[in-house]
Amino acid sequence: MAQLLRSGCSGRVLASGAVGAARSMSTAWWRHVEPAPKDPILGVTEAFLADPSPDKVNVGVGAYRDDNGKPVVLECVRQAERRIAGNLNMEYLPMGGSVNMVEETLKLAYGENSDLLKDKRVAAVQALSGTGACRLFADFQKRFSPDSQIYIPVPTWAKVALKSSLCNLSMVYCLIFTVIITSGDAHVPQRTFHYYHPQSRGLDFASMMDDIKNAPNGSFFLLHACAHNPTGVDPSEEQWREISQQFKVKGHFAFFDMAYQGFASGDPERDAKSIRIFLEDGHLIGCAQSYAKNMGLYGQRVGCLSVVCEDEKQAVAVKSQLQQLARPMYSNPPVHGALIVSTILGDPDLKKLWLKEVKGMADRIIGMRTALRENLEKLGSPLPWEHVTKQIGMFCYSGMTPEQVDRLTKEYHIYMTRNGRISMAGVTTGNVGYLANAIHEVTKSG
Repeated sequence: MAQLLRSGCSGRVLASGAVGAARSMSTAWWRHVEPAPKDPILGVTEAFLADPSPDKVNVGVGAYRDDNGKPVVLECVRQAERRIAGNLNMEYLPMGGSVNMVEETLKLAYGENSDLLKDKRVAAVQALSGTGACRLFADFQKRFSPDSQIYIPVPTWAKVALKSSLCNLSMVYCLIFTVIITSGDAHVPQRTFHYYHPQSRGLDFASMMDDIKNAPNGSFFLLHACAHNPTGVDPSEEQWREISQQFKVKGHFAFFDMAYQGFASGDPERDAKSIRIFLEDGHLIGCAQSYAKNMGLYGQRVGCLSVVCEDEKQAVAVKSQLQQLARPMYSNPPVHGALIVSTILGDPDLKKLWLKEVKGMADRIIGMRTALRENLEKLGSPLPWEHVTKQIGMFCYSGMTPEQVDRLTKEYHIYMTRNGRISMAGVTTGNVGYLANAIHEVTKSG
């Protein structure tokens, strides 16, 4: 009996010890998790909101504002919303998304009367805005071209300090392509190519062409179709033609990110010129499109990924694979933003209104560029500011140093990313003089 009692007690002690060890293990599951690096743009916004100064200015966020500094909902969007409200449908979209939205989006990129579209040579699916389209294509590249590499321009998008030195150059693109490197059985090595010339604050075309020539045959290149982010520096039409020809010589694949069609110049056809040049030269390209900037649908996350194929049969196969890749990511894309886009682009009157409104947004940005440059020059700045008006799109790559940006924030309550990127959407007739004076004060010593 004593032995049994001792044995039972021992069993209870062992069981209790096992439970305790299990509890200890379960509570330790996430102790090794460190905070992720702060997003540099969101950090700017947080600091701006916390600043009580009445003079504060936020030129860090890439979202359009009107001349009063207020967010904008386009009238064409409001009208589309009213039409949709009378015929609500909350059913799942197909894995490939809204057929009508995709068809109208392809017309914007490839042309209303494109032979590629008539011949059904373009595989396309709705994506979670431009970022989602890039992410989906990255997985596609990984799966079907496992020995290839992707070249990313320097700089591109917002910078953030990550472990990889390459990822210091590009927050979102590097995150997209790094995730797929570490998550599957095939790798997409990252490389960079020269793009921005800091001294001229323009395009480093010669170095860019050298990098294209020296890249291994059949490399993938990520190109911004218009309004390069963050520099606002685009190749000229002639330079795009040279780039296209060199791509043909080397057998490279061009993947275009077109987030600003219409928003850059005010003319969607002009902003798609780079893509049209590549198509004229017979390239098979990929394209990511977004309606965040040009329709103001930032929170709707509506976009499109398309891949030009050799024939209709190939396009059917590619689309099926894109859908299969999307299935475990998000299954089906959201419906509401797609309905807004298809309603606007599918109605001649609403489309005409959108074209007018997107030109109005572009014109305001262009006008603020002129005003900022003129104010700086009137102040007698010893520095050249031609690049402010030569660059295009939402952002101006000012050339200011991180230290100068820090002074702008500390002394003048002006907030932007430390790489000197100014969101021109945050510049208004009411603050452009104050902004110019502050920039002059922190840069006049050279």
